[in-house]
Amino acid sequence: MLAGPLQNNDLAGHVPVPAGFTLLYADDCLLVLDKPAGLLSVPGKGGDKQDCLSARVLQHYPEALVVHRLDMATSGLLLMARSRTVQRTLSQAFAERAVHKTYEAVVHGHAAGLLQGSDAWNVIDLPVALDWPRRPLRVIDAALGKASVTRWQVRSHGLDSTRLALEPVTGRSHQLRVHLQALGHPILGDRLYAPEAVQARAPRLLLHACTLRLAHPVSGEALRFESGVPF
Repeated sequence: MLAGPLQNNDLAGHVPVPAGFTLLYADDCLLVLDKPAGLLSVPGKGGDKQDCLSARVLQHYPEALVVHRLDMATSGLLLMARSRTVQRTLSQAFAERAVHKTYEAVVHGHAAGLLQGSDAWNVIDLPVALDWPRRPLRVIDAALGKASVTRWQVRSHGLDSTRLALEPVTGRSHQLRVHLQALGHPILGDRLYAPEAVQARAPRLLLHACTLRLAHPVSGEALRFESGVPF
């Protein structure tokens, strides 16, 4: 099943599309949302960090439960469950790497690698650890880091930039951002891991979760969701 933007009355029950967030798909088990850059996935610490995607969704779907997160600066597809049972099933699917995510990013410099569409992928296999003195930042650490693997292909080259397709095999916090920094190609607009000159090249982090593939947690139907890259 390929899902696109939800229109009013597309769902069973004819529930209007809520304001405050973009809902791409909903059924009795799950919600698929399109998170904008600059919005937290879940509440942070402090009164100024309570507005987030999950809080907005809960105003309309009070049973909704968090399954995974995107960085505040990252945009794109995010799942929420509508029951504890589905939340456990989806969490297990993520843990077993049965949920397949593809991201798109624009990075600094001319990244030389296999082109998108080929059967083979370039692979970054570098352990990622929390950088305690500078948390919440992460760092490549061979001794303390957790195994972290990212697959990538080149989509196109621009003026001192490269557009990449990315597949995180593991799901460490900030993994894609840290791996691309280690590769020598930080993401444009990355306020955490890029030099100031690279940060200044984009008004936001140019990283977007654009496709999501999984088996439906109850029916087993193959689901595929897409979100257009906004940069």
